[in-house]
Amino acid sequence: MEVHLNRVDYIQVGVTSQKTMRLLPALGKKATQKVAVADHDGVLTCFGMKKGEAVPVFKTLPGQKITRMDLGGAAGTPQEKIFVCSGSQVRGFTKKGKQFLTFEANLTESINAMHVSGADLFVCASYIYNHYCDCKDQDYFLCGDKINDITCLSLDSRQVPVLACQDRVLRVLKGSELSYNTEVPGPPSVLELYNRDGGEEVLLGTTDGKIGLIQIGEKEATIKWEIENDKKKGGVLCIDTFDIVGDGVSDILVGRDDGSVEVYGFDSSSEPTLRFQHVLSESVTSVQGGCVGKESYDEVLTVTYTGWVTGLTTEPQKAEAGPGEEVKMSKETQSKVEALRAELEQLQIKVLQGREQYQQTSQSSTAVSSVPVFSINDKFSLCRDDASYSLTLEVQTAIDNLLLQSDVPIDLLDVDKNSAVVSFSECDSEVSQQTNGNFLLATYRCQANTTRLELKVRSIEGQYGTLQAYVTPRLQPKTCQVRQYQIKPLSLHQRSHHVDPDRPMNRLSLVGQFSLAEIHSWVVFCLPEVPEKTPAGDSVTFYFQNTFLGTQLEATYCRGEGHFRSDNISTISILSDVLSKEATKRKINLNISYDINDDSVSHTLNMIHPKLEYQLVLARKVQLIDALKELQVHEGNADFLVPEYRSILDESSSLLDEFKKQPAHLERLYGMITDLYIDKYKFKGQNVKTKVSSLLEILDHYDLNSLLDFFNEA
Repeated sequence: MEVHLNRVDYIQVGVTSQKTMRLLPALGKKATQKVAVADHDGVLTCFGMKKGEAVPVFKTLPGQKITRMDLGGAAGTPQEKIFVCSGSQVRGFTKKGKQFLTFEANLTESINAMHVSGADLFVCASYIYNHYCDCKDQDYFLCGDKINDITCLSLDSRQVPVLACQDRVLRVLKGSELSYNTEVPGPPSVLELYNRDGGEEVLLGTTDGKIGLIQIGEKEATIKWEIENDKKKGGVLCIDTFDIVGDGVSDILVGRDDGSVEVYGFDSSSEPTLRFQHVLSESVTSVQGGCVGKESYDEVLTVTYTGWVTGLTTEPQKAEAGPGEEVKMSKETQSKVEALRAELEQLQIKVLQGREQYQQTSQSSTAVSSVPVFSINDKFSLCRDDASYSLTLEVQTAIDNLLLQSDVPIDLLDVDKNSAVVSFSECDSEVSQQTNGNFLLATYRCQANTTRLELKVRSIEGQYGTLQAYVTPRLQPKTCQVRQYQIKPLSLHQRSHHVDPDRPMNRLSLVGQFSLAEIHSWVVFCLPEVPEKTPAGDSVTFYFQNTFLGTQLEATYCRGEGHFRSDNISTISILSDVLSKEATKRKINLNISYDINDDSVSHTLNMIHPKLEYQLVLARKVQLIDALKELQVHEGNADFLVPEYRSILDESSSLLDEFKKQPAHLERLYGMITDLYIDKYKFKGQNVKTKVSSLLEILDHYDLNSLLDFFNEA
């Protein structure tokens, strides 16, 4: 069933965090609802609609940045009390704006997730969970990884908190103890009770764009369905359930960080299908279904990063006239247009006055230059599908230009959504290697009103350093903010929860006078997706998978001892070099031992083989395209060509696109095979760099058996 929704913009508040907008319960069956929204200025705004205008109910004074909001109330009564958290403080307001609660949670970190249920308050900082009942401490849990969200459901009249953690795990608690873990398909970013009740089902959204429904049981959880992110949309920031279609079945409303707003509905199948999609220009931080603009017309209400409160309503917004008819504007619409015109004129006058005042101030002898402050919402995350890093930058005002600078070799990949014009500055790679300077200098010039940029980069494992983004917005006077992102030595590795025990593994062992915190800091330096806080316990085990090759790594370490196992010798070699350097910096002597399995080399080459073969075939096809096109022009058609060449011509545009999207892919694979060859013999005490030219000759006339023979010859 198709859903037709029309966009209506209501008001704009300050910059918002995830889940900071809620609709208050309606007073009647078809009555409009009040909207409560909180922002980074510390202002809680509550408004309702009257005659098509947003009318404020109350507005609090500015204060500390508000990071979360929830509604609560006594059990069995309308949930119309508004709770917001700022720093480690939770405040409560009535629906009329009277503050009735100020509660200090006494956490060392800011609260980033909250759930309210009756007299129970559940709050989470980055790694800490706390449960309070009537503002009295009840339960406490220290989590092994960063907590992104929390929800709480009722099982047998018992409150069961569920924590969404960055390590792709939901942790289900029982009091202050961990009841059980359940793995989910991606790093969970948001949890929401299905149908907004305290049942056993929880909706899940992930940072890599997947959606799922999980049934939480007493001893285990089961995934009922999961929607993959095949179209590479943004990560999920907010979810709600609401019957927007009006068929008696709740639909699923989803807001993403690329501005997508989606409505999923249920037909005959048990899995939901996409029924409606609308794209806003900014990330969607909150989404809820309800009735806001006009009685009896339901809508999907959203709030974006820069604070725009926007509705997608079922109310028709266009009046269509037949032949010879005229569209008559209602008095309400006429007065609205006149009010907007008057407001525009006032704003234009204010802007002119402000410019004149600025010019006069800047020319005076006592002028003081003030740098305009602006917020940046950024995300730097590893994409499993194409083994690249996605860098998303979102600014509360239009971006003028962006400069990317890297002191390590990285490739910039094409992104379809990106309309900015990119230009590259030449870097002297020899000087860069000596001075640890520039390997990449790229400038993105943005089109007017661009507030969000998405870029993709691919790094080389073993080469580590810093990627810097200099963001310059369209503000006067000119100002710039710098954001830094670490490219780690094993940057293409992603956390997983198990390894294949049947693979041939190489082992690296370290023994020395180091603490658990010290070796953990080295692992954090080497690998992505490792919590910066040292995990509790005497020993730690992490599992990783290389997103490019599929090879595995197991890291187990404790005080004075560390063991690393991988089916790729190059991974062991990189770890050995980096960990030795880090220990040397701290003047710690390490006793390093290796256990190398020769079978792992052929195993790794067999894993590279299908990728290398595919890239070689693709490169050969692309080389033939120009010649085949000339033949086609010369002969007038391509009928005389063999079917293989005809298919290359037919698919030429898609082949060129694919080749363009994967710059240096073949060179990257050649580099991995070369490193593998050098590393294999490095552990045997042999230097085979002089034979690399022979290896490259074999790769140019690639055959897997010849390559395996060459690896075994030296």
